[in-house]
Amino acid sequence: MRQFLKSTFWLGILLIPSFLLAQNAPVINAAISGKVVDARTNTILIGATVVIKGTTNGGPTNQDGEFKLLTGQKLPFVVVVSYVGYQTKEVIISADNVDISLEEGSNQLSDVVITSRRRQESAQDVPIPISVISGVRAEDAGAFNVNRLKELVPSVQLYASNARNTTLNIRGLGSTFGLTNDGIDPGVGFYVDGVYYARPAATALDFVDVEQVEVLRGPQGTLFGKNTTAGAFNITTRAPSFQTGGTFETSFGNLNYIQAKASLTGPISKKLAARVSFSGTQRDGTIYNLTTLKPTNTLNNLGYRAQLLYKPTDKVNITITGDNSRQRPDGYATVVAGVVPTKRAAYRQFNNIIADLGYKLPTTNPFDRVTDADTPWRSNSDFGGVSVNVDAKIGAGTLTSTSAWRYWIWDPSNDRDFTALPVLTKSSGNSRHVQWTQEVRYAGQFSSRLSGVVGAFFIDQDLKSDPVQTEESGSAQWRFVQSSTSALWKTPGLFDGFGTKTTSRLKTLGAAVFGQLDWAITSKLHVLPGIRFNYDKKDVDYKRETYGGLQTTDPALLALKNSVYTNQAFTFNVEENNLSGQLTLAYKASKQINAYATFATSYKPVGVNLGGLPTANGVTLIDLAKVKPEYVTHYEVGIKTRPTRGSIINVTVFNTDIKDYQTQVQTAEVGVNRGYLANAEKVRVSGVEIDGNVRVGNTFSINGAITYTDGKYVSFKNAPVPLEETGSESAFKDISGGVLPGISKWAGSLGGEVSGAGRLIGQDGRFFLAVDTYYRSSFSSSPSPSAYLTIDGYALLNARVGFRASNGVSILFWSRNLTNKNYFEQLLPAAGNAGQYAAVLGDPRTYGTTLRYSF
Repeated sequence: MRQFLKSTFWLGILLIPSFLLAQNAPVINAAISGKVVDARTNTILIGATVVIKGTTNGGPTNQDGEFKLLTGQKLPFVVVVSYVGYQTKEVIISADNVDISLEEGSNQLSDVVITSRRRQESAQDVPIPISVISGVRAEDAGAFNVNRLKELVPSVQLYASNARNTTLNIRGLGSTFGLTNDGIDPGVGFYVDGVYYARPAATALDFVDVEQVEVLRGPQGTLFGKNTTAGAFNITTRAPSFQTGGTFETSFGNLNYIQAKASLTGPISKKLAARVSFSGTQRDGTIYNLTTLKPTNTLNNLGYRAQLLYKPTDKVNITITGDNSRQRPDGYATVVAGVVPTKRAAYRQFNNIIADLGYKLPTTNPFDRVTDADTPWRSNSDFGGVSVNVDAKIGAGTLTSTSAWRYWIWDPSNDRDFTALPVLTKSSGNSRHVQWTQEVRYAGQFSSRLSGVVGAFFIDQDLKSDPVQTEESGSAQWRFVQSSTSALWKTPGLFDGFGTKTTSRLKTLGAAVFGQLDWAITSKLHVLPGIRFNYDKKDVDYKRETYGGLQTTDPALLALKNSVYTNQAFTFNVEENNLSGQLTLAYKASKQINAYATFATSYKPVGVNLGGLPTANGVTLIDLAKVKPEYVTHYEVGIKTRPTRGSIINVTVFNTDIKDYQTQVQTAEVGVNRGYLANAEKVRVSGVEIDGNVRVGNTFSINGAITYTDGKYVSFKNAPVPLEETGSESAFKDISGGVLPGISKWAGSLGGEVSGAGRLIGQDGRFFLAVDTYYRSSFSSSPSPSAYLTIDGYALLNARVGFRASNGVSILFWSRNLTNKNYFEQLLPAAGNAGQYAAVLGDPRTYGTTLRYSF
């Protein structure tokens, strides 16, 4: 089967000549030119965008307000013309030298065009709850990665203590909360130009030349190749153009923040166009390390992207893309946020332990932003790949083949005790991931009443240690793991240098066929059935071996060492099939009202514990190696409305039940790296979402969203105890009815911009002032609800002011977290549950300026 998958990848490549032969030869026209002017004053509009509808062929008007397009299309055709402060206009071009006049903007909101259903359509017409963020809006708001984008889409939750330990959720569902275990599949699909990114680390990367981000909420397994139980990110980058153009941008801010972006595009020949893009970000750290005497938590990111677009005919597009992103930050350092009294004996409490070792925390206030961690923080990440995408118009639809190869190389170093004490002196979970994917689908109009998409998807993943993963104890470890008053714990060198080397490999093969139809029973009533068949196969080979420490044959001393680290090994394979689907009923009462109701089932494959297994009486619990798959039942009702020409209001009510919910749990055992996976019998997430936009005249716009989300364990009878109950008579607890981690009951965003025409340094343009706010209520930061690991609610304020000139130059001054709010993003118990816990801190106030030029 795996060989079949790789053969399918090359088959996607080999299909290209067939696509070409199936098309008619193009009719090449001469250059089409024209001028864009103000309809009222006849003033030329410099920098207006003119694009041939349904293509990437287009560009801005020059200093004389003129444009020129080279095209292989037959006349007549339609161009879409847009300009800041003016109404977007579609014009039929039937001859050369055309004049196009634009009216100043009105109260009417233009349609947002999306491609999530594999065809271009208005977001308001799609019976799916979806949030759309344009690349320009994200750039202006400083949202250069997903972590910052979540402030614009309150249904999205993202938690990261480093690139690997990243949780991306929608409505609180998707991935396990906390320290990530590589052995599970994410429940939120992450797609860039149709290519699926399998590892959550992709969300830590900087966006490179993004055109639009579409966030779909709820199961989407009948539209996308990889199963998506909670939703999907559908990201499109700016495509190559046959019109020469480019964008250059530089930003400077406090903390020595520097960001540079560049993108150039243009024709190589009449049929071949290219785009090359670059993004680089650097910033000093936000936490000071008293051990190294330098800031940590820096930014040091580079990203490259190159695309070739080949258009042999007007019915075929072939895009070849290569990209690479490189991160070399100093840390994702955490700070000690507090100490919890546990149920252990007094001598096992954190404060007593460090007193015996003669150590004192550098501060008890986490917002002093200092640490004394003595293990180097390293989070080196390399991410990239190559893809080939072919779109061929056949009949009334488009046949698409997307073939991709991607890799991720992870080279970390962490301090898992969060202090300067030599407790855990090494924690390095190096890994290398390679994936091959192939998707083939056809989307279009099958008849006058029937449209939809059908497709097949294959993925082959190989994730392995690179070459080994290392955990090692230091000379102070004995005091933290001491579980009796025996003097043997003090044996010199017993745990010093005692650790594990782990080699593991997880090979995953997945395949699916999927489809969704849109049957127009009448012009207003539509039925949308969808179905999906999954095949999943996983092969696991895990081996962990201990080394170091005091070399002894004393059974009593060996028992103490085995209480910290044990040899573990297991191999197994599993194959599963699953059938899931959905049914949506949509009713378009008018152009202003679109209502829908959806029932869906979905499925997340079996999981594997690859971070070490718990033990009982010195025996490894091998049965916990496998984690049962999740089964999702989802209901949703929504309505999308246009109350006026200048407003949009959408409302969604949803309920999601999950059987055998895969959850990450913390254990008191040091030897279980990153916790382990377990199944909760049943969880439920329900809520309401409201989002909208309002535009008033040509000067003011406002957008907002608010969500209410209630997530709880309906049944979890054998959950590990929370941190403060470590040492209780039982290591497990019934937390049925408790809240799910990472979910705020209330979250919302509100943004607005006011602008007006003006001149700056002799250039026409528009001044603007924009404000974005983000709020979320308190939420649990522990898989088992804890009285200590609950994060207080907080609100953030971001603002920017600037000028957009008609010649393509923009300058803005910005500030993020303008009020300098202190807040936690995540709270994490230290390895071994001695009582201390650390915090991932939100960024303090940052400010700077950005200069951008587009042509």
